[in-house]
Amino acid sequence: MKRTVADLLVESLRSAGIERIYGIVGDSLNAVLDSIRRSGKIEWISVRHEEVAAFAAGSDAMLSNSIAVCAGSSGPGNLHLINGLYDCHRNRIPVLAIAAHIPSNELGGQYFQQTRPELLFRDCSHYCEVLTRPEQMPRMVTMAMQHAIGQAGVSVIILPGDVASLHDEETVPPQVIHVTKPVVRPSDEELDKLAGYLNKGKKVTILAGAGCAGAHTEAMALCDALKSPMVIALRGKEHLEYDNPYSVGLTGLIGYASGYHAMMDCDVLLMLGTDFPYRQFFPEKADILQIDIRGEHLGRRAALSYGVVGDVKHTIDALLPLLKVKKDTGHLDKYVKDYAKVRKDLDKMATGKKGKGPVHPQYLTKVVSDYASENAIFTCDVGTPTLWAARYLQMSEGRRLLGSFNHGTMANALPQAIGAQVSRRDAQVISLSGDGGLAMLMGDLLTLKVHQLPVKVVVFNNTSLSFVELEMKAAGYLETGTSLGEFNYASIAEGMGIKGIRVEDPGDLEDAVKQSFNHNGPVLLDVVVNRQELALPPKIEFEQAHGFTMWMLKTVLNGKGDELVDLAKTNLFR
Repeated sequence: MKRTVADLLVESLRSAGIERIYGIVGDSLNAVLDSIRRSGKIEWISVRHEEVAAFAAGSDAMLSNSIAVCAGSSGPGNLHLINGLYDCHRNRIPVLAIAAHIPSNELGGQYFQQTRPELLFRDCSHYCEVLTRPEQMPRMVTMAMQHAIGQAGVSVIILPGDVASLHDEETVPPQVIHVTKPVVRPSDEELDKLAGYLNKGKKVTILAGAGCAGAHTEAMALCDALKSPMVIALRGKEHLEYDNPYSVGLTGLIGYASGYHAMMDCDVLLMLGTDFPYRQFFPEKADILQIDIRGEHLGRRAALSYGVVGDVKHTIDALLPLLKVKKDTGHLDKYVKDYAKVRKDLDKMATGKKGKGPVHPQYLTKVVSDYASENAIFTCDVGTPTLWAARYLQMSEGRRLLGSFNHGTMANALPQAIGAQVSRRDAQVISLSGDGGLAMLMGDLLTLKVHQLPVKVVVFNNTSLSFVELEMKAAGYLETGTSLGEFNYASIAEGMGIKGIRVEDPGDLEDAVKQSFNHNGPVLLDVVVNRQELALPPKIEFEQAHGFTMWMLKTVLNGKGDELVDLAKTNLFR
């Protein structure tokens, strides 16, 4: 049997170390699926929505420190990939998408399911090309994967179904992809200038993010030399929060007052591997320095006094000998102490009493954190699950936290949990899902059942899009369109053949969490949480306070004064 373009595609992927592809079958993918079947070397992970395939591939790639692959059939099938691919691209995750296409001889004729994927995927990829001739394969796989790996993002190969079936005389090279790990650091002259700013500073604060992955030891050494408090951006939480005596918490919309004021009170702010986007949380009078692996990130969030390109680990190693070790610990001590107080106040909110439901979401998150394994992988939906995860999940060296922290899309937690569990079959994977996010892609609970993935899906069931409600209240608007209705998601899971557990009383929560985590298989833990929980940012703008006052006035005038009573009971009387 002569080999086809699809055969060389599959052989190339296997030679590149790919073990699985996430997607949904369709006739335009027939040749690819048949090649996968005949090869017996790549697993097809069948999902219920292509968006899930892209998210799952992204979390797989993150946890395996490699590249992952997803696929969609022509037209609507590959369009469904786009949201997940945007998330991967913005999070700098290497993913290859195979976008099947209509028959090549029908291009331009408004054929059934025709789209223009070469244009549609361009904004969420580094490489997006149409394969039209057998001679392009397998070289196109190398080019696409090298773009994804080298530039850290998404590549798309657009493959018409008929082209995939063509005979291909080419051969797969012994080395399909080339993964390199260059050492990138500033020049000696640049390091001297950077050290000059840091040595001159009396009160240095570090803002650290995801670029500090793998540089925990070096980051701690830098804080020690500078006697600097470390404010952690959300994507840096999993890499920096544990074993960190310099941490003063997060900043931003879901951060802490201690982190906010540690930045506002410094005379030098060093941005370390972070592209933190909220400009209103940067100091106006401090010298701001930035170390980032991508030169285009320098200065795009705040006006810099100086910025350099380099990876965090090797840049710190080269910088430390140039620093004068500071002795004054006043700035550090003040904000570490403030953070301890903030942490104590936050932990007071994470309580529950039997018979006094609904459950506080802080308490739910703390209990999940307390009973999860030391190597647990958490995923969290955008909205309040991300908020509570940021504030109440305790990280360790072995724990991971994945979310849609840059793209900010709903419904990411379950799909990312699927990819995480496929990538690490023996790991404990916990999805912190909002009821809104879960409902959006709930069909892929069936994927857990079909592939026997023991993901624990914890649902924050507050019958609303609660973070949107908070935003409306802060802006002075009455909540409109945020109610989701009351549903028993545990019963829905049971109908799918997945173990479902429902909790309405805080007194039942700990036993339910333990039961869920001990179950050998997928579980949906449906917890009825308080809808009226307030989550205040560290900095309250006048407009927010004014907006909230206007919301309270409108609430009373519209005959909804009982909501104010519930709000007071929830947040003032625990």
